[in-house]
Amino acid sequence: MKFTTYLRHGAPRLALVDGQDLIDLNDAQPQVPSDLRLALKAGVDLQAAARAALKDQSARRPLGQVKLAPLVPEPGKIVCLGLNYFDHAKEGGREKPDYPWFFFRAASSLVAHGEAGWLPTVSTKFDYEAELAVVIGRTVPRHTKEADALQYVFGYSCFNDMSVRDYQKRTPQWTIGKNFDRTGGFGPALVTADELPPGAVGLRIQSRLNGQVMQDANTTDMIFSVAETIALLADVLTLEPGDVLVMGTPAGVGQARNPPVWMKAGDTCEIEVERVGILSNPIANEGA
Repeated sequence: MKFTTYLRHGAPRLALVDGQDLIDLNDAQPQVPSDLRLALKAGVDLQAAARAALKDQSARRPLGQVKLAPLVPEPGKIVCLGLNYFDHAKEGGREKPDYPWFFFRAASSLVAHGEAGWLPTVSTKFDYEAELAVVIGRTVPRHTKEADALQYVFGYSCFNDMSVRDYQKRTPQWTIGKNFDRTGGFGPALVTADELPPGAVGLRIQSRLNGQVMQDANTTDMIFSVAETIALLADVLTLEPGDVLVMGTPAGVGQARNPPVWMKAGDTCEIEVERVGILSNPIANEGA
């Protein structure tokens, strides 16, 4: 199944995607919270609710007529991985990491499909990163083993980990370059885990800048799989429903090119993950 989050009267609403329509789940099934994270935290069987909602014609509206929100508007945690594709580590002059390079994103950095990613006023070194996003569906017990980890994944989406490279390099930790407002493209939809290979392995992942392919790889090339990443995090912290993992980017980023390629106002960046969807964001000057 496929879910999305759209805006109605400025508030995010959870919806089922059915072809070219969306069905507001709370309208069709009032027991379902209108927020994806809250629905997951409440333990709602969203797939059962979605199957029931398919019968409600009154809750339908054309998908193309709504404005989307970030898929999970306010995740409890957004845990990102750096250098999780060997070719990307190599192009950055680094060795294959022995342990994931984890960093956090804030919810305030997220931007929806179709909305402008903001080129910061203080920098022109604005880069793209095609990534697979993982949405946690149930609380992951501490010290969960890799073999058991995938049962806690609700589904997968697309992410553009837009990065302000000069700020990223101002400090040994990358957080400051990864949290500018409206730089975390997230969406447009979530595909449930049962619709994809375990761990979303074997899926083509691309970024395209103004239609030109910049990154072209496969999720099989990830150094740390989704299951291993969940297990490693479970050694440290509790992953909760609605938390998001962003699984790193392959080679081909703008800063590694000669000459470098930076996103600028007027550009459009697309992220595509096979069988998951296409995330598209125009680029505009901050505040435009």
